[in-house]
Amino acid sequence: MQTSRRSFMKMSMVGVGALALSGINAGAAISDKDVKFDEEWDVVIIGSGFSGLAAGLTAAKKGNKVLILEKMGRIGGNSVINGGGMSVAVNPIQEKTGIKDSKELFIADCLKAGLGINHPELLKTIADRGMDAFNFLVENGVEFKMTHCAHFGGHSVARSVLTTNDSGSGYIQPMLDKFEKLAGCELRRRAKFDDFIVDESGRVVGVTARNEYKFDSNLYSDDLENTSGVKRVIKAKKGVILAAGGFCRDKIFRKLQDPRIPDDVDSTNHPGATAGALLKAIELGAYPVQVDWIQFGPWASPDEKGFGTAPILTQQGTFKYGIAVDVRTGKRFMNELADRKTRADAEFKILRENSKAYPITFGDDKCFRDLSEEIIQKGMAGGKLVGVCKSLDEIASKYGVPAATLKESVKKYNEGVKAKKDEFGKQESALFEINEAGPFYVVRLSPKPHHTMGGIKINEKAEVLSYKTNKPIAGLYAAGEITGGTHGASRLGTVAITDCIVFGMIAGENI
Repeated sequence: MQTSRRSFMKMSMVGVGALALSGINAGAAISDKDVKFDEEWDVVIIGSGFSGLAAGLTAAKKGNKVLILEKMGRIGGNSVINGGGMSVAVNPIQEKTGIKDSKELFIADCLKAGLGINHPELLKTIADRGMDAFNFLVENGVEFKMTHCAHFGGHSVARSVLTTNDSGSGYIQPMLDKFEKLAGCELRRRAKFDDFIVDESGRVVGVTARNEYKFDSNLYSDDLENTSGVKRVIKAKKGVILAAGGFCRDKIFRKLQDPRIPDDVDSTNHPGATAGALLKAIELGAYPVQVDWIQFGPWASPDEKGFGTAPILTQQGTFKYGIAVDVRTGKRFMNELADRKTRADAEFKILRENSKAYPITFGDDKCFRDLSEEIIQKGMAGGKLVGVCKSLDEIASKYGVPAATLKESVKKYNEGVKAKKDEFGKQESALFEINEAGPFYVVRLSPKPHHTMGGIKINEKAEVLSYKTNKPIAGLYAAGEITGGTHGASRLGTVAITDCIVFGMIAGENI
């Protein structure tokens, strides 16, 4: 039975896991006996972000002819628009700056944020190979700030390495340059993956795709109504790697998993972050894992679209060197460096009580000290995202905050800094006194769907596991956000890039 995406979406109201196990997809994918291949490659990769390029470079350096298919007109997906931080336990910058860390501590931090439902073998893999990923990136032209590590929420210590431009483009551009210079390799834009091709044994031996595809967000891109493009039947002699990312912009599928998500809520993701490739993998027989855990970014702002610059300005600026307060009371309400779920839940509590009572985060004029001038100027441009206030009284007047309580909150925080003990448990290493005289930089907060925790199940070799056999689906590998289990209920910031690069490399090594 060939199941269309629309039919599959309707049926998934009973739950992705139940649907996959029902046997409805027993005849999914296309038989190689029914097609004529238009072209032949050793490896075909779906997606051009961190995982896809890491897999492509690794597979190509083994002498393989590699084709990367990217359905959008630009490369990189979410990878190119994020903040550029990658968590690496026991890295050389930590050693240089005297930070004590361990793989065991990294794993413990991830388990705590993930509510203990992380798949431990995958978590251990990214801990063990984090430095391999770091060295791989340096070898492929990625430039990191070597002066300090960033301390992201939920981490016990500062362990996140940062690109010099504070952006994921600092990874994507050099990896893309390397990949496109390799003989026998191609990255094809506007080329949408449609389905798998399997041989009589069930091994994945190719894909069908459409060149000259025109993405249409009004059709959710993967709907059969979007028939744009020219069909191609592509052979993959050694197999296919799925690196298609998550589905935070798929309004239908994300709401089926979590009905609380409004249709019109903004997301940090690029427009093409939809569920099509994930659904095709499940149709083929891949185990779905924790698909209904969707993470919201607690550092996003209602005053800009998409990811923007607020997540960088807050996470590495006002959250570290300042505080966040409830505008209704002027009081702090969370540890600004807690894990993402804890912070997002705290912000949602305020917004559920008053949908326009956006919490604010602010710091003094030195709070952006760790950021590049380019990022600061981008955030300040237009005057809509970052509010510049000369005093706490001006913050109170501009944002409708009780002035007396606001001043008391700053005073109380500074007293905690001096005592090296914060009332909300902010890490001692991230306690910095705020200059009460100002001036101040202020950002309004509103959580946005950011990362889909769940996806298809892989093993430590990046092989996709089948629910039919509980063994790898021959010829099919996956890496990055399209997979599930590594992060459990909620991912710690900057662990995604580690996950993507590590398992992208592993997929390229093993295919």
